[in-house]
Amino acid sequence: MEKVNALGRRKSAVARVYVTPGKGNIVVNGREVNEYFSEGSLLYIVNQPFEVTNTAGQFDVKANIDGGGVKGQAEALRLGISRALCEIDKEAYRAALKSNGFLTRDAREVERKKPGQPGARRRFQFSKR
Repeated sequence: MEKVNALGRRKSAVARVYVTPGKGNIVVNGREVNEYFSEGSLLYIVNQPFEVTNTAGQFDVKANIDGGGVKGQAEALRLGISRALCEIDKEAYRAALKSNGFLTRDAREVERKKPGQPGARRRFQFSKR
């Protein structure tokens, strides 16, 4: 098996993921994953697909992530890794990944601000007089 690539998106973050057989190294935008996602909960999100499929330490991941915040980037990376694992061995990994919801693209986006009001839904305070 050679390099498998996949795309993960969440909010406005886009992760292009390349998975190869290896020792479990994850490199994001040229930096180690521990350095890029310093918070423990974000590292947990990124490693979830490997834990669910019992493949921790079997694949190397190289990812390029654009846009969004750190949480959206971590979840985009999780979706990209899940899709790549599914492409590697569909019958072995797909059921576990799908049952945990890692193959579903979370389509929720930020609603745009409307003219004449301070936010997307928020209105200026009403004054009767």
